[in-house]
Amino acid sequence: MSLAAEAFLEMMAVEHDASPHTIEAYRRDLTCFDEVCRARGVVSEAAGEADLSAFLQSMSARGEAKTTQNRRLSAVRRFMRFLYADGRRGDDPGALVDGPKRPKSLPKILSMDEVRRLLTVAEEAAEAGGAAPARRSALLELLYAGGLRVSELVSLPESAVNDKREAMIVRGKGDKERLVPLTEAARRAVARHRAARGPSPNRYLFPARSREGHLTRQAFARELKALAAAAGLPAAKVSPHVLRHAFATHLLVNGADLRVVQTLLGHQDISTTEIYTHVQSDHLVAVLNDCHPLA
Repeated sequence: MSLAAEAFLEMMAVEHDASPHTIEAYRRDLTCFDEVCRARGVVSEAAGEADLSAFLQSMSARGEAKTTQNRRLSAVRRFMRFLYADGRRGDDPGALVDGPKRPKSLPKILSMDEVRRLLTVAEEAAEAGGAAPARRSALLELLYAGGLRVSELVSLPESAVNDKREAMIVRGKGDKERLVPLTEAARRAVARHRAARGPSPNRYLFPARSREGHLTRQAFARELKALAAAAGLPAAKVSPHVLRHAFATHLLVNGADLRVVQTLLGHQDISTTEIYTHVQSDHLVAVLNDCHPLA
């Protein structure tokens, strides 16, 4: 790894607060690019448009997925921009090379009725008694109430949900905190979970005998599949991330502002949130086709 590449990685860590995992991914991508450049007799810092195109061709020849190719190219482009902005080179060839096109895949979601069925089945099981059903109901209510990432959900600290606050504190990507309003149903579900669970043995809202000390993502995903079956829904159709997608889409369908949804989801870039406008458009087209007399 060249000194310029190391300087780039240091900049990403310091100025952009990139996580160790992200830095390591950038390191692998730049190493891969450096190997292609060396085979062409060029140092990566001096690579031009033809070298970036050769990089894409080499990835394609290895059978790498288009998503991987685009991710690696994005890392190299960012490196090139850094070199240009830092005065280490006089041009930015990354802007001249397009990555492989990939079909846009819209998020899979559940309808509002399907989510209601899930919530109802979870609520009925929790009311029947038992710590496990109470916990599952609380997890589901919080997930759909706030559109949380599953990692954010299962690792919520006990202090995240407080009876004196109408919002919960969520720590998301980049260790950034955000306030997410709580529904009354979610507050009731958490109170019932706490009553059934008893005092938490550690700092987590959903403690478990795992290495992390809290319920694992995999364990919750399995519980959600079982709940889907009980609600008469295909288990393959239901996952924590699908419910996060449903949260965002249902808000937009019901008139929420895109910026508000961006804040609630914890997206740094609004372009990430904009995909839900496409899902909303598909929903509106379906309604039009079903309901318009001339459709």
